[in-house]
Amino acid sequence: MARPKILVVGAGFAGVACARRLERRLAPEEADIALVTPYSYQLYLPLLPQVASGVLTPQSVALSLRRSTKHRTKIIPGGAIGVDTKAKICVIRMITGEIINERYDYIVVAPGSITRTFDIPGLTEYGRGMKTLAEAAYIRDHVIAQLDLADASQDEQERASRLQFVVVGGGYAGTETAACLQRLTTNAIKRYPRLDPRLIKWHLIDIAPKLMPELGDKLGRSALEILRQRGIEVSLGVSIAEAGLDKVTFTDGRVLPCRTLIWTAGVAASPLVATLGAETVRGRLAVTAEMTLPGFDGVFSLGDAAAVPDLAKGDGAVCPPTAQHALRQGRKTADNIIASLRGQPLQPYVHKDLGLVVDLGGKDAVSKPLGIELRGLPAQAVARGYHWSALRTNVAKVRVMTNWLINAFAGDDFVRIGFLSQKPAKLQDFEYTDVYLSPEQVREHTASIIAHER
Repeated sequence: MARPKILVVGAGFAGVACARRLERRLAPEEADIALVTPYSYQLYLPLLPQVASGVLTPQSVALSLRRSTKHRTKIIPGGAIGVDTKAKICVIRMITGEIINERYDYIVVAPGSITRTFDIPGLTEYGRGMKTLAEAAYIRDHVIAQLDLADASQDEQERASRLQFVVVGGGYAGTETAACLQRLTTNAIKRYPRLDPRLIKWHLIDIAPKLMPELGDKLGRSALEILRQRGIEVSLGVSIAEAGLDKVTFTDGRVLPCRTLIWTAGVAASPLVATLGAETVRGRLAVTAEMTLPGFDGVFSLGDAAAVPDLAKGDGAVCPPTAQHALRQGRKTADNIIASLRGQPLQPYVHKDLGLVVDLGGKDAVSKPLGIELRGLPAQAVARGYHWSALRTNVAKVRVMTNWLINAFAGDDFVRIGFLSQKPAKLQDFEYTDVYLSPEQVREHTASIIAHER
């Protein structure tokens, strides 16, 4: 008999953790494993702000899948654009543009998320995201380019607009991005004697009434004080009403001359979720605590794409889309697939929170490991220690530690690579939401394949 085929869609924390666990705990004759991803690396997303600020090189946070997975996992270089759960076929667009159909017995739907945008005029045309490795590299180039262009300009208004920066989103990604990039520009401006350092202004805005509410009131206020002491203007209860080429309009009526708008205001589940035709909770697949999709044979989902019940909190709560949850859910999903193959009962996902870490660059950080509130250097030691230990490969650990040491002793560098001469790198350049099929298109496509096989 043919071996069962397990298809893992997505190479984020959830997908990679699941595939690696399956490799280790399944005998080769028990199942075939395949991983669908357009990139041959797993991105360590929490360190992306440090890539944008140049503290870390891009390859430091891109963990090679071909180096870290065993040869028995087949890597399919493409992106899933539809799933027919009745025919058990996943439709994949290869990186060559070819469309292929991959059959499965078990599928793990873990495609992650996309940047959540709203119907804000000019946002996708002029805003920049912080979700991918390329976006972080482009943002670094863009920010340094603004200093160079301001230095070259004779127009005072243009200078002022190029030296004002807006970050939208008061969560971890937005706060760390604003903090790390503000530190970069503060250090860089010393090398531009013609520019007035007082012209550089960073704005962090969020529609929520508190900054990073998950940290709690005390640490949230500490983070807010650190940012404001460093000169970052934080506006809460405010968002963007309109974005333009050289200005941003806030919802409170303020119009700010600005050439840099970085959007980190949340994520939405991958559009692949909609192709399954299953029940969702705020756009995420409504799964059980065992990460199975009710009414769908052999379908598991987790990570940002799934609303996994948070049994530790109860009251109908679901797990937030964080790396900590995705990693653990990946392992538990692998265990449940193995249990299903061997005719054993599935186990629910229950977690114990390890705490939160926020690295604000330099010596600034706030952390809450296991409920203990820390600030300053102790908090930074915990934050960086946690991230370093979570890196999957020794190569990545060596690169990251080396980068941190070089930055600590040599400081920042302000070299731009020249990406922007090839591509503007706005939000609209990185969100490929138009490639996914509708549930009807998926069924029509697979029906024709099945008919042809007959």
